[in-house]
Amino acid sequence: MNHDTAAGKFDQLKGKAKQSVGEAFGNQRLANSGAADQVKGAVQEAWGNAKDAFHAVADDARTSYATKHGEAAQNAGETAHDVRERITSTAQNVKDAVSAKSEAIKREHTHTA
Repeated sequence: MNHDTAAGKFDQLKGKAKQSVGEAFGNQRLANSGAADQVKGAVQEAWGNAKDAFHAVADDARTSYATKHGEAAQNAGETAHDVRERITSTAQNVKDAVSAKSEAIKREHTHTA
């Protein structure tokens, strides 16, 4: 509970007490002041609740972003590793094929020469 929520609840209680006392003694000014305090308190409590909700959503968004960002970074690293492995493997396979073909050509031309 934040300051606005607590202060709003207090103003509402204070307003109810003032309104009750004002009505009991026929003091319209005190009763009206109590009603105004209740309205003020209700608005302040609602504002505090809205701020709490906003902070909860913002905290959740930050947590979700951090989690997803971390997962994305890890996935990107894994994907980059996989791509590098495929590239080096393909290069090795091409080298082996070219070397084998070169050796075959050399053997063929060494025997005929």
